[in-house]
Amino acid sequence: MGYEELVHEALTTPFEGWDWAVFRGRMTSADDLPWDYEELVRERLPKAASLLDLGTGGGELLSSLSPLPPRTAATEGYAPNLPIARRRLEPLGVEVAESSRRFPDGSFELIVDRHESYDPHEIRRLLAEGGTFVTQQVAGRDLQELNAALGGPPHEDHAWDLATATAALEAAGLEVTWSQEAGYPVTFRDIGALVLYLRVISWQVPGFHTDTYEDRLRALHAEMGSGRPLRATAHRFVLLAQYVQA
Repeated sequence: MGYEELVHEALTTPFEGWDWAVFRGRMTSADDLPWDYEELVRERLPKAASLLDLGTGGGELLSSLSPLPPRTAATEGYAPNLPIARRRLEPLGVEVAESSRRFPDGSFELIVDRHESYDPHEIRRLLAEGGTFVTQQVAGRDLQELNAALGGPPHEDHAWDLATATAALEAAGLEVTWSQEAGYPVTFRDIGALVLYLRVISWQVPGFHTDTYEDRLRALHAEMGSGRPLRATAHRFVLLAQYVQA
C-alpha cells in the first residue's frame, strides 16, 4: 500500500483492550526481559486473600491468572476498555471500576500494576499491613528514537526511571525489596504501524498529528520502503515493594 492508504488504515483501524495482534509482523520486538512479570504475580497469588489490578486494560492478563483471590478488583482509566474488561472479568467475580474509584484503607494484600501510572501514597494507603506491590513500568526513555526520528518533543515523563520510582515509594513509607531494569529492540516495518502505535500510545510524542508530522512521516515511509525499518529500544523496569508498619 502507498503512504495515504497506510496512514488512513492506521487512523481508522479499531483497537480494543490491549490486543496487539494488529501489529503482528509490522512492529516486531524481542520482548526479551530478564524477568517474567506474569510469573512474579502468579507466585504471590496463593498467599493473597485480596488483589487489586491497576490499569487492567481489557482484563486480558488478569483473566488468565485464574483462580484469583476471593476478593479481586480491577481498575481501568480508559473508558472504552471498561465494558470489555467487565464482560471478561465480572463472570470471574472481579469488581471492575474506573480508576477514580476510592477503596477503603488497607483493602488489598496484593496490588499489581503493569504499565499503569500510580500514586505511591495511594498504594501505601490501599495496602494491608504486610501487603505487596508488584509493578512493571515503561521508563521515560522508552522508544525515544521515535521522537528523534520525527523531530518531536521528548516523552512528557522522560525522567521516569527505576531510581525515581524507588525513591518515591520509599518516601511514601514502602520498602522496595527487589528491582531490575532492562531494554530490548523494537522495529517498525511500515509507516502504518508507526502511526497506529502513536495513535494508541498518544503520550509517546506529545501533540502528534499526521498533518503536523507529514513531511517526516513521508520521509520515514520512503526509508521503510527501501528496506530500512525504524529501529528503537524499549525500556522497562520492575520492582517489588512491601508495606510493613513501623
